Amino acid sequence: MVMEPVSIEAAIEKAKKKGLRPGRVKGTDGIQFTKGRNERIEVISWEEFRQTLADRKLEVFDSGGFMKIMKRRK
Repeated sequence: MVMEPVSIEAAIEKAKKKGLRPGRVKGTDGIQFTKGRNERIEVISWEEFRQTLADRKLEVFDSGGFMKIMKRRK
């Protein structure tokens, strides 16, 4: 399957529909979507999530409903 970039707003809507929230892996600057059940991941605000994506030049990609955060394509 092809990974296609999606806007952050579209990614947030998809995440909310799946019951996912933004999270940061404790002790790192890694971010991901989470259901909030993993003790190693702290739930953060959507604004902090957006800012981290921008600061680290990351983008959300979608492939058939599976979302992944990766470096922005050039």
